[in-house]
Order: sequence, then structure tokens, then C-alpha cells
Amino acid sequence: MSDNTITVRFFARLREELDTEQLVIEARPGLTAGDVLADLASQGGPWGQLQGDQPVMIAVNQAMAKPGSAVEAGDELAFFPPVTGG
Repeated sequence: MSDNTITVRFFARLREELDTEQLVIEARPGLTAGDVLADLASQGGPWGQLQGDQPVMIAVNQAMAKPGSAVEAGDELAFFPPVTGG
């Protein structure tokens, strides 16, 4: 893998509310999915919902993951809105 980036994708309501389908960010040693969420949420506005009362669902390389899951160069990180049920 020649480049040092991670593709971050947004799905469903998040994609609409953030007005973006994907971002490319720099990978760095020790980076976790939760770090990426915190970095994005710190931009404020609609991005703040990424760390609100209803945490988003996370996938790394199309497998469900947790905020502590490591992400590395070449990975695809995806965020989904929380599933609501009743």
C-alpha cells in the first residue's frame, strides 16, 4: 500500500446531514476509529452528532468494529447512524 491514507465513508442519514459521502484522511500510528470520530466531531455543526447521545455504528473494512478498533493506512472506515428500534 503506497499511500498513507484512510478512506472514511458515511452512510444513510449521516451522508445527507454531513453533505458528504466520503473523506480521505491521513493515517497515523495508533489511530483508532474513535480518534477519527472525535477529530471529525470537533469540527462542530452537524459533525458534532458523531459523538452525541446516540453513538454511530462503525465498520472497518466492511466488518463491524468498536471505537477502540485500530485503523491503518489503506483501511476503509465507515460510519452509520444508530439503528433505532421500538
